[in-house]
Formats: sequence, C-alpha cells, structure tokens
Amino acid sequence: MNHPEHDAVAAVSAPITAEQLARLHRRLETDAAAHELLDLAYTTVDSPVGELLLAATPAGLVRVAFAVEDHDRVLASLAEKVSPRILRAPSRLDAVARELDEYFSGRRRGFDVPLDLSLSRGFRRLVQEHLPEIGYGQTRSYREMAELVGNPKAVRAVGTACATNPLPVVVPCHRVLRTDGSLGGYIGGLEAKTALLHLEAAA
Repeated sequence: MNHPEHDAVAAVSAPITAEQLARLHRRLETDAAAHELLDLAYTTVDSPVGELLLAATPAGLVRVAFAVEDHDRVLASLAEKVSPRILRAPSRLDAVARELDEYFSGRRRGFDVPLDLSLSRGFRRLVQEHLPEIGYGQTRSYREMAELVGNPKAVRAVGTACATNPLPVVVPCHRVLRTDGSLGGYIGGLEAKTALLHLEAAA
C-alpha cells in the first residue's frame, strides 16, 4: 500500500542531478532579473594569468579579481560594500568575458564595456579614470601619472591608487612602473604584471 507521506519523503530525498541544479539556477537568475532583485552579477573565467572573478552592477563592470585575492573574500566584500543581492549570473558578463578573451588572444587593445567605478573615491578614482589613457603596449611611471592628473608630488598616492584598482587588466594599472623602470607592486602579483606587459609588447 502506498503512503503519500512516504512518496513525499522519497521525492525530497532524491539526489538532484547537475542538470537539474543548473536549470534551477537559471530559473533563479531569470526570476531575480525579472523582479529587479539582482544588484550584483558575477562569474569566473579562465585566463593566461589565472582564474579571474568578474562582477557587475547594472551600471557596469565593478570588479575584476585575481585568484590570489581570494574570490570568496572579494565576493563577501562586494556584498558588504555594494549589495548582498548577489548571484552567479554568467550571461550578464558575456560581453566582458568575450572582450577579455579577445584581449588575451591579441585581438583587442582596449575595452568597450561600461564600467562602474563606485568602489573608488577621490584621488584614487581620478587616477583610475586616467589609466586607460596609457596606450596598449606603452608604460608610464608613477611620477608621470601624478603629473598627468595635475598633482606632481602625489607619486606615492598614485602608487596606492594603482595598487587598489578594483578593475585590473581592464583598467590598465599594469602599465604603470617605477621611475627606474622596475615593476613596482601589482594586485595580481608581479608574475601576472609581467605576463600582461609581455603580452602587449609581443603584439
């Protein structure tokens, strides 16, 4: 004799397949977008400099993070600083992923996706807004960047602005070097900075 409660327990206890889980996630993503419940979409992509976390608000790309930054920690910070309404939604970042792929394959020299610079303020944001003015394959010193933004004495502050750039690769802080030509610091590590500079020099 069948017992409805036994059937219900069995249904709930049945393992969920990867396909079912993916379908449920897509539905959640669609419903969240339809009801404007999603403030932050994110995904991860593979690249020659390791796995990159991409996050976007409705205004644009707000964060690119290297694996060495700890993606879980970055997401927790975004949830605190931007919004807790965050969801893995790769389709929202398809354009960014495509442009990054073109960049790493040598077919793109600049990025056209909209950016959200709201994570930066004041002088740091000013410096980051000017970084895309450094052409592909070119470099500038921290001192030259300080002069470019109208504050020649703010060399150390320029270094801090580059080190805290929330959109590395896309906003090219890797093109800023010390006055003596040495690399200086980089949020993704010196190996990643070297790889980006070599990629652009080879094009």
